[in-house]
Amino acid sequence: MDNNQNNNQNPNQNQDPNNININLNEMIAQGVYCNLALVNHSPSEFVVDFIQMMPGVQQANVRSRVILAPLHAKRVMTALQQNIANYEQQFGEIKEIEPFVLGQNNVQA
Repeated sequence: MDNNQNNNQNPNQNQDPNNININLNEMIAQGVYCNLALVNHSPSEFVVDFIQMMPGVQQANVRSRVILAPLHAKRVMTALQQNIANYEQQFGEIKEIEPFVLGQNNVQA
């Protein structure tokens, strides 16, 4: 097979099928700051609201809401646990400043 025939192949054809090409546009790449997260769940999904609170202000804004299937919520938890362990190994223990607050059916973090 000559080089011209190789150039006509689908560029994704030789890639590892376990790799995913992820596009991250500029607006999403900027991210949003949050200092509070509320987690709720139903039998079919977990809802995580990422909130920005300002000191001394009674109004807080949800900056982003992420809805996850239970399996994916568990995978996110595992990934966070591993990343926190890696972070603490490199930079030292993350110390809790305020106690964890539990609501009726949600957890505040």
